[in-house]
Amino acid sequence: MTRDPDDDALRWEGDDDPTLAPGWKTVGKPVPLDAASDATDAAASAAVEGDVAASDEAGAERTTASTGATDVEAEAAAQPSSAELVLVGMLGGVYLVYAVGWLFWATSPAPELADPVAQFMFGLGRWFAVLAPALWFGAVLWLAAGRRRARMIWLLAGAVLLVPVPFLLRG
Repeated sequence: MTRDPDDDALRWEGDDDPTLAPGWKTVGKPVPLDAASDATDAAASAAVEGDVAASDEAGAERTTASTGATDVEAEAAAQPSSAELVLVGMLGGVYLVYAVGWLFWATSPAPELADPVAQFMFGLGRWFAVLAPALWFGAVLWLAAGRRRARMIWLLAGAVLLVPVPFLLRG
C-alpha cells in the first residue's frame, strides 16, 4: 500500500525515533489540584529543610510555601471578569479620545496675555490638560489594583470630569 502525499505533510522524518523526548504525549498519571499543591508544599518544605539556613528563615520559607495554595486561589479570585476588561478597555479608549481632544485645544492659538508669567502658566496648564486623562487612567489602575468597584467608580468619575469642554465648545 502506498502512502498518501497529504499524510507526509503531517509528519516529520524521524518522528518515530525512540531517543527523542516524548513531547506532548501523556506520561504518568494525572494529578488532582489538591494533591499538586500538597506535593508542592512537601517539595518546598523538603528544600527548606535541606538548606543550611537559620531556623527563623526556614520557618518563614515554610510559612510562605504552605500559604502558596491560598495565594494562587486569591490571585485567581482577583482576576477581572471579561465584562470588566471590556469596560476598562472602553474607558481607556474614551480617555485616549479625551487626550486627543485636549491636544487639539492645546495646539490652538493661545490668547495673548500681558504678563509673561501668566502666559507661561496658561501654556503649562494646557499641556497638563493633555496629560491629565492618561495620568488619571494610569493612576486609577495602579492605585485601585485590587478593588474592582473603586476602580470602576474612579474611572467613571474621570470620564465625567476630564471631558475636553474647550474642544467641544469650539465647534
